[in-house]
Amino acid sequence: MVTPTVRMKARKGRMLRPLHSKLPNVGTTIFTVMSQLAADCGAINLSQGFPSFEPDPELKRLIYHHLRNGANQYAPMPGVPSLRQEIARKVSRLYGRAVDEHAEVTVCTGATEGLFSTIQAMVRPGDEVIVFDPAYDSYEPSITLAGGRTRHVPLIEADASSCIDWERLDDTINEKTRLIILNFPQNPTGAVLSEDDLNRLADLLRETPIFLVSDEVYEHIVFDGVAHQSLLRHEELWERSFVISSFGKTYHATGWKVGYVVAPAFLSTEFRKVHQFTTFAVATPIQHAIADYMAKTPEHYETLPKFYEAKRDKFCALVDDSRFRFRPAQGTFFQILDYSAITDEPDLSYAKKLTREIGVASIPVSVFCEKPPPGRKLRFCFAKDDATLEEAAAKLCQL
Repeated sequence: MVTPTVRMKARKGRMLRPLHSKLPNVGTTIFTVMSQLAADCGAINLSQGFPSFEPDPELKRLIYHHLRNGANQYAPMPGVPSLRQEIARKVSRLYGRAVDEHAEVTVCTGATEGLFSTIQAMVRPGDEVIVFDPAYDSYEPSITLAGGRTRHVPLIEADASSCIDWERLDDTINEKTRLIILNFPQNPTGAVLSEDDLNRLADLLRETPIFLVSDEVYEHIVFDGVAHQSLLRHEELWERSFVISSFGKTYHATGWKVGYVVAPAFLSTEFRKVHQFTTFAVATPIQHAIADYMAKTPEHYETLPKFYEAKRDKFCALVDDSRFRFRPAQGTFFQILDYSAITDEPDLSYAKKLTREIGVASIPVSVFCEKPPPGRKLRFCFAKDDATLEEAAAKLCQL
């Protein structure tokens, strides 16, 4: 008989098997790296995309109300009914799409979980997923974990009629293409889609089995009187789409991590199969509070475009006399600045240099791309109070 002591000694004599990482080429996300560097250097953090101002006090009061009145246990897996109802009402009001709040709306733990669960639900080993570069950095790791392959299609710059290279997209689509991920308004470039873009995409996909994931977390931050072209607006595209959004961006509360996925019932069913084991349910009092606030204060998201357009215009005016070159963003709360006239230094090292030496942190655009993009570009977040923007811009203008 082998005693437990003998078994333990045998185990101690064995070597552990080598750990083969599922994401061998992935390190700590650039947002964590640059935010930590900003904190270490006491720099102004215009890198990570979070506002420097607080949510509406009324919204916070509603959370306290629900905390004190019993909303402290598990929420239903798809989300609190009143919140799903308000999401459906907003979708109908803004995009003319009637969705079933019970079968087609799911509340998730931020847009990132919505994206991750969608990709895990839809992508199978060997599938290909097309993303547009610069692409948000969570897409490809999620695709890799699902056994898929990411195909990168660079966006068109300058004054083209569309930011999508339709010919290259058509050439990239093949029999293995399972999903196309769109992100408009686009992080980091701020590009937006037009109604014609939606029609061209529908024409391209009409005879294919390809599904769409539309990351629309900046849906309410579109400038210059332009309407956001959600995939929810388009009948053909809607039938094959997961549309994902975020309350964090809309209500200046990125730390609450509450988002939602709207998709046809047969797609929502597949999404929920994964969602229930990824996070199951989202914070109950926050869901109730957001539902109440949406019902009482729809003007908040209606006025958000002008609010952030003023922030964009202020930041651009402040750096207009600098050596940076830029085209004002069409959406999001990010502005790309090209520093090619200042130095040839690679963007990652230059972003770190600016953080250490002048005290302003940004995000290098190359981290969003498979191949280095043209020019030398940094992304700056202008979702900050005016004093912060003025101080940061003054430092940038010294370069």
